[in-house]
Amino acid sequence: MAIEISLCMIVKDEEGNLGNCLKSIDGIFDEINIIDTGSNDRTVEIARQYTDRVYFYKWGDDFAAARNFSFSKATREYIMWLDADDVITPGNVLKLKKLKKILSRDIMYVSMYYYYSFDEKGRPLLTHKRDRIVKRSAGFLWIGAIHEYIDVSGKGLVVDIYVNHNAGRGKGSHKRNFKILDKLIKSGNKDIRIIRYYAIGLFDEGDYDKALEYMNIFIDMNKREKI
Repeated sequence: MAIEISLCMIVKDEEGNLGNCLKSIDGIFDEINIIDTGSNDRTVEIARQYTDRVYFYKWGDDFAAARNFSFSKATREYIMWLDADDVITPGNVLKLKKLKKILSRDIMYVSMYYYYSFDEKGRPLLTHKRDRIVKRSAGFLWIGAIHEYIDVSGKGLVVDIYVNHNAGRGKGSHKRNFKILDKLIKSGNKDIRIIRYYAIGLFDEGDYDKALEYMNIFIDMNKREKI
């Protein structure tokens, strides 16, 4: 028997993206949960055109906390996540529908490929894997206030399914993310991933000397971890 999947999303001010995302996955999921974190545009109105499971969450500069809240609303056997500026092309929709029919229930998580950026001709420039589907009963949690990830374990599966990221959030998103990183660093956070992303954020901000300082800290931490 085919598995059932809850889609869980966190969104804010995504009226320009959310409709395209939800239209691209229409008919795939058995439940759609959309968590709005404080939109001031038509995001909620658009969400309600596709689902009545729309919830509100007070944003606290913590992506993992918001995503964990979204997962808590899921009721089906498996959970999948997307961002509002993601889309799934028709060919990959068919692959995902097939996966639902054949996925073995001993699989705890499924990884898919992510086309994260494209050139002017629409060819992928950056591709990497993300854990996209998890078994709800496993209770996996998101980790990290920024650049978060799911702490998965057990038997996993990598599938030939691609999610397209339409990177159109612009400077507002970058500023928000850098603000979170800066807040974490100033609070004493010494996580190696945060150090790395902070160095990259400083470079993007044009603070090259400080970016070099923190990239050297990251390199030194990375060397010590490998010893």
